[in-house]
Amino acid sequence: MNAGVIAANDAHWRAMGVTRLLDAGMRYDDVLGLRAGTDAGRMWDEVAEELGDARTAQALAAAEAGRAVTAHESHRAAAACYLFAQMAFNFDTDRKRRLYARFDDAVAAAAAHSPVPMRRVEAEFGAGALTGWRLRPDAPRGTVVVFGGQSGWGATYLRYADALVARGLAVILAEGPGQGDSRLVHGVHLDVDVAAAFGVFVDLAKSDGPVGVWGNSVGGLFAALTAARHPGVTACCVNGSFAAPRLLEFRTFAEQAKAMLGRADDDAVIANFARLRFDPAAEAIPCPLLVLHGGADPLVDLADQQPFLDAATDATLRIWDDGEHTIYNHADERNALAADWFAERLDGNRA
Repeated sequence: MNAGVIAANDAHWRAMGVTRLLDAGMRYDDVLGLRAGTDAGRMWDEVAEELGDARTAQALAAAEAGRAVTAHESHRAAAACYLFAQMAFNFDTDRKRRLYARFDDAVAAAAAHSPVPMRRVEAEFGAGALTGWRLRPDAPRGTVVVFGGQSGWGATYLRYADALVARGLAVILAEGPGQGDSRLVHGVHLDVDVAAAFGVFVDLAKSDGPVGVWGNSVGGLFAALTAARHPGVTACCVNGSFAAPRLLEFRTFAEQAKAMLGRADDDAVIANFARLRFDPAAEAIPCPLLVLHGGADPLVDLADQQPFLDAATDATLRIWDDGEHTIYNHADERNALAADWFAERLDGNRA
């Protein structure tokens, strides 16, 4: 076997463990297929793409037979495979762009069969545009804008959306600065006003009532900044984030941070992180705040999240003692808890 491929696959499994794969919608049999393929010495992205192709073929056959539910489920399973295929590349290579486009196509195909109306959103921002997906049930009680951090973007969070929609909430799965097509297609990097950027999604959602923001990983910092600076935010959830981001020793983290900023040097990333630091002495979160923390998170300590709690007068902290980063290993419970929390706060704040 090729030693370089083995080392790369080992790194991918560390960054994208089983609980994370399942959390983002990969089916367990596809997880097993990915494991078998990479254990055989094949490249992670090639195996994941082939698994996505097989799910896509199933989805198309189901649609042809008039089985809309199966088509929807299979396209979503395909999307998860393409999502993790592109995560094998931290920088914006042609291969990453092609795989992310396949992810987009699979999500769009799933949206065509979605039981809840789902459409692509795109909003001008500076010289580029911000992108995402909007799911809107009939007469929503409000909207939650959900987003990630350095590597999980947009429709990565479809399972979060399922929990929110089940409680009568609309959802925008946002791709913000340095994320998804906002970066890969429209060139919007993390050197902009982050609160203003995510505020664009808040403004898009306001027509459906009160708006919450739910940020995951480094996206939790973006959510806190948006809640502090945008008057349209009614509730905020921070899931596993630094208030003072720093350049970690992990190569994957450093490369992803550089890709988000569109710069290749450490000093530029460090300076940008300093610019984004959340300081409770200077920022206040005026709306209800929910902070989720995993006691076994290898990246984020509870002390890293304390400044968010210090900035809010109405704050709730939920800790899973064995919780991984962003609580991958308690995904269903996490989603139910946060979705219930948002439903109660947003429904109680109708005009």
